[in-house]
Formats: sequence, C-alpha cells, structure tokens
Amino acid sequence: MRTVILSTVSWLGLGLMVSGPVWAQDAADAVAPEAGSAAAAGDAFGGLSEAALAAIEAKEAGRPVEAENWMVAAANPLAVEAGARVLREGGSAADAMVAVQSVLGLVEPQSSGLGGGAFLVWYDATTGAVTTLDGRETAPLEADPRYFQDENGEPLGFWDAVVGGRSVGTPGTVRLMEEAHRRWGRANWGGLFSEAIELAEQGFTVSPRLAGLVAGDAERLQRFPATAEYFFPEGTAIAEGDIKVNADYAATLRAIASEGSTAFYTGEIAADIVRAVRGTETNAGLLSATDLALYDVIERAPVCVTYRAHEVCGMGPPSSGALTVGQILGTLDYFELGALGPLQAESWRLIGDASRLAFADRGRYMADSDFVPMPTEGLVDPDYLSERAALIEATDVALESVAPGQPEWDHAMRLADDISLELPSTSHISIVDGDGNALSMTTTIENGFGSRVFVRGFLLNNEMTDFSFRSHSDGVPIANRLEPGKRPRSSMSPTIVLKDGAPVMVLGSPGGSRIIGYVAQAIINQLDWGMDPQEALAAPHLVNRFGTMDIEAGTAAEGLAEPLGALGFETNLRDLTSGLHAITIGETLLGGADPRREGIALGE
Repeated sequence: MRTVILSTVSWLGLGLMVSGPVWAQDAADAVAPEAGSAAAAGDAFGGLSEAALAAIEAKEAGRPVEAENWMVAAANPLAVEAGARVLREGGSAADAMVAVQSVLGLVEPQSSGLGGGAFLVWYDATTGAVTTLDGRETAPLEADPRYFQDENGEPLGFWDAVVGGRSVGTPGTVRLMEEAHRRWGRANWGGLFSEAIELAEQGFTVSPRLAGLVAGDAERLQRFPATAEYFFPEGTAIAEGDIKVNADYAATLRAIASEGSTAFYTGEIAADIVRAVRGTETNAGLLSATDLALYDVIERAPVCVTYRAHEVCGMGPPSSGALTVGQILGTLDYFELGALGPLQAESWRLIGDASRLAFADRGRYMADSDFVPMPTEGLVDPDYLSERAALIEATDVALESVAPGQPEWDHAMRLADDISLELPSTSHISIVDGDGNALSMTTTIENGFGSRVFVRGFLLNNEMTDFSFRSHSDGVPIANRLEPGKRPRSSMSPTIVLKDGAPVMVLGSPGGSRIIGYVAQAIINQLDWGMDPQEALAAPHLVNRFGTMDIEAGTAAEGLAEPLGALGFETNLRDLTSGLHAITIGETLLGGADPRREGIALGE
C-alpha cells in the first residue's frame, strides 16, 4: 500500500507564493474531528488498517493522498476500506461503489442508503464515453400537485411535510447499484456486500458524527417505534463508541446479494416498505407496491461546459447540478480569476454574482425534463453565458438585482419562479479504478435521517419535499411542481472534469442546494488557483445563491466580510459543512477528503 503525505505549495494569487495551509488550514482547524490524531480516529471507527490511518494523518496534515493504480474517497473510513478491498482484488469502480454504498447505508444512515436515491457519472476508459445514470426517487402515482398543501391550498410547513410517510418517494439507489454493476462491473455481485453484512451482524462502532446527529434530532427520531428502538435502545440515544448491531439490515443485504434488486422492489421487503409508509399514524404516505415494481433507472445525456480549456461534465435534469455549476463556471470563464486569487473580494464578487444569476435560472426553468420542457442546451450555450457575464462586467459592485435570463429553446412556456427548500445532508463517492475508469456518485435520503421512517434496517427518504409545495404562482405553473411519477429537482452535482477527452478530476459533495457552490469552488480552487485536491476541499467556503453571501465562520474567509459588504453584498457568517471528496488524475492519483466530515481518500 502506497500512501504518501505530500508536501506542496500553491499560488494563491497576487504573485504571492503561500504554503497551502495559510488559506486552507484555517478551515481544517475549525472543523477537524475532535479525535485529534489518526490513532484516536481509528479507535472512533472501531479499528482501521494502517493505510486508512495514514490517510487520516494526511487529511489532518492538510495534504492529499497519492496512489499509482486506483483510489476511492468517501464519507466514512469503513466504507472506503470496503471499496479499497474490491479495487485491490481487481474490481471495477462500479463494483467498488456497490461495496462503499452498502457500508455507508449502515454506518452513515442519516445521509444515504437503500431507502434513498442517487445520481452517477461514469467515464469509460475503453471508449472515452461519459455516461450519466438517474437513480432519483419518483413521486407516487397516487400523488397530485396539491399533495403538500392544506385544505385551503396553502403549503404545509416544511417539517409538517417531512416527518412521516407522506414525504417518501420511490427509492432508486438499489436499482442504480445493480444497473451500474450490470454495465461496468466484473466482480461477483453477491461478494460486494460482505463487509456491510459483517459489520451489520457483528456490530460497527458508532462514529462521533452519527452520535451527535442522533442526539440533535431526538424528538423527530422518536416519533416512530421502529426508528426509536434502533436509535434509542431502552430509551437512550446511541453514543459515540457504542457497538451497534443491525441484523435487519444484514438480512436485507443478504436478500439483495442473492436475488438482486428484485428482492427489494417486490416481495416481502417491498411490502414492508409500503406498509411503513402508508401505516404511519400521522402523515401517512401514498407509496404503493406498483410504484416500487415499476421503478427504473434512466440513462440521461450528460451536461458538459467548457471552463479553462477543460470539459466539466455532470448530471442533467432532474438534477440542477451540472447545469447550475456549468452556468457559474461558463460565466466565470470570461474573467481572469487566476490573476486575483482567493483572498480578494473581487474574486468573490464575480463568483457570487455568477452564482446568483445561475440560481435565478435554476428557480425558473429547472425540473424533471420528462415532465417539463427545458431549455437545457440554451442554459449553457456560450453566447447566452456571454450575455450573463456582461451583466457582471458592466459594474464593479454587486448586482442590485438578478432575474432569470431568456436562453434559447425550442418550446416557449411561461413558468413561475420557485425556491424549494433543500436542506444539507447527502453523501458523495469518488472512485478511479486500475483500468482508468472513473465514477462520481452523489447519494442521499435528502434531509438528515430522511422521513425518519425506519424499515428493514434502513431509513426511507423524504425526497418528495424537494418538490415545490406550490404548484402555481399567480396562476403560472412552477416547473418543479409535484406530479405523479415525476422526479423532484435536485442540487446533487457529481462531476467529472476532462482535459483532451481524459478525466483529470472526479468530485462531488453533499450540502443541499449549497452543493452547487461547493463543487464550483473546488474546481476553481484547482484550475484557477493551483490548489491540490486536499487544499481545494479544505479551503474556506463562500456561497451565494439568492443574494446573501454565506461566509464560513471561524476561517480566514471572515476577513472578506467587510470588503464584500462594501461591494454591496449582505453577508452572513455561518457553518458551511460540505463533504467534498475529490480525486485528481495526472502522473499519479491524488485524493482529498473534506476535513469537515469523517471521510478519507485511500489508494495504492
């Protein structure tokens, strides 16, 4: 196993050479796990390999991990080690993803799992093709556009809609895992679940993050007996260091390992899912056996945008991720950010207003294109992005207001603006295998702990609340309104960046609608400001979606609050807990894991 802690320096603009930690380390110091050492972190996860401990040391030191053959980066060391075993034995990136996701659903159940959905971007080293697979949840066929409205047609409160069966859409993750393996896997399907099954049966060590989130969500988690029994055995919340067994999850995985996704979408498991959703005493849902049996993964055309002579490719509708990231970067391609650097307010004026313009288009146009005509090509057309860039270039202060543009498209439709609430949770997996195939997958159950409905050892999503609760505004339809069988708009942004047709970056993040800003910034950090992947992920965040510039508290970015305010931005200091995982591909592989969460990058 070759795990190297690199010693690097980066140009951070204005002709000043500064070691990576000056900008990036402030963020790492502010959010690093309290374990304080790799050994302590190993204990926190129940014992890890020497390679995993070395990877933790690299992250704590603010350095990337280097490897020559393959690499996997994900949100929990136990899940990463499961994927590493598959890659070490010659499995593909698709095989490793199945192993990683299976463990994540056990040890990080608040973020993703069998009861959720995912988007996957794949680069095929043999053909050079980029393929995207949509494993997003679907609305029950019995639902209608007024599903999240009261008897007076007014939207329900967010939490009134989330907790319970009403918010559950048809899960897509299991079928996506199987479809990716069918297309690109070469390892035995059943063997990919071995680590997850063993951990579920013998017990895994509850991590600090999981324990803290359970304690913080106690009231909602205890509303349903099965959920309360698992997370609050004998009435007490699971705690950091507890050994947690999940025999039901192991049984579910054994069925999937033996029978494939059919075991999940039909039969006893499906019947129990439907019973749990429709049987909650309050807020019962409409998910049916028919919804589960009919669910399918859809291959979509990737969305790619040119930035700094690279192609940035990701998931198109129903994800707004690649379009909005692409609009931000495509607009910024007209400005020389590299000459400014990350410490300059002018850099963030440009980034902030490019983001605001992109989010205005997102709120107006973006939704499931199987249900709503979308100007997908027009939104990332270079001529259109040049027009948007001109709005920013015409002033040297923040734009007073932004509005959706008028991209070209072949179907005229009047649509109203939508701002749907999308809270941060989710998880991300980046993998490069020994043959050069690359996989980027963002996976979620939406809000932390999803609907809070627990069945067969896993939580069910609350993805339905990603739809607009209003179907119309002043009589004009909203693109992201709920419709039977429709997939809700998402901000998940799994991304592969290519240079001359070959991948050079594989990345993504959790974080609700701020995912878009996190991913765009990580790309800018590397392509414009020369940061290595670990520096790029640890750098302090500044995110602007709807006008307010969110600035990561406790980091060097706080120093930008006053100058950004002078440029006309409203600023807000707050925690910005991304969970970026990135791999860069050059002479060797370099991997980074966000210091704000528990993940690592591992390779050899």
